[in-house]
Amino acid sequence: MINNSSFFCSWSGGKDSCLALYRAIDQGGVPSYLFNMLTENGQRSRSHGIPREIIEKQAESLKIPVIFGSASWQGYKEEFISVLSEIKKNDTNYGIFGDIDLEEHRKWLEKVCSSVQIKAYLPLWQKKRESLVKELLDLNFKAMVISVKDDVVAKEYLGKIFDWDMVQDFKNADIDISGEGGEFHTLVIDGPIFSFPLQVKPKEKYWRDGYWSMDIGLK
Repeated sequence: MINNSSFFCSWSGGKDSCLALYRAIDQGGVPSYLFNMLTENGQRSRSHGIPREIIEKQAESLKIPVIFGSASWQGYKEEFISVLSEIKKNDTNYGIFGDIDLEEHRKWLEKVCSSVQIKAYLPLWQKKRESLVKELLDLNFKAMVISVKDDVVAKEYLGKIFDWDMVQDFKNADIDISGEGGEFHTLVIDGPIFSFPLQVKPKEKYWRDGYWSMDIGLK
């Protein structure tokens, strides 16, 4: 579908956007940018709370330029479209997203992308959770859990690498193993499309807006 086509990847820093990027490259697409939305002060990612310097280090390892937007939730859509307009000027025709089955969000993505004549492409859409997790782990992507939803996932998982033992724990507890509903968030630190692994260090754990999160920095 995207063979030889230029694309940007909506980049959270986590496992699903990373697997979507991998699939797009594997299908012959040509990555032009990673696109990450930051908070108003431009210091952390809006979705996962990852420090900007970590996202930049991922981009360096992936050898793909990263472009940032920065906004409150209230101004999110306007800023998102503004950045897409700039991306489109560089003949980028597709936007890659890691959504699996949230229909409302898919419709939103398709709407904002089409407003600037970019096609939204979701390589993971409607794929089975188990097969996506198997693909991620078989490819040897290393994803660290950095945020968990309070009363859903225990904060003891913070800082641990997402692996089959964790998957089994989540299945036993009836937790979505892909975290599609925001049950947990990850940071990918290594994998087959990374030129070097990220060296990160855990900092303090903190609670905010219903989530336990772990702050991280570069070593």
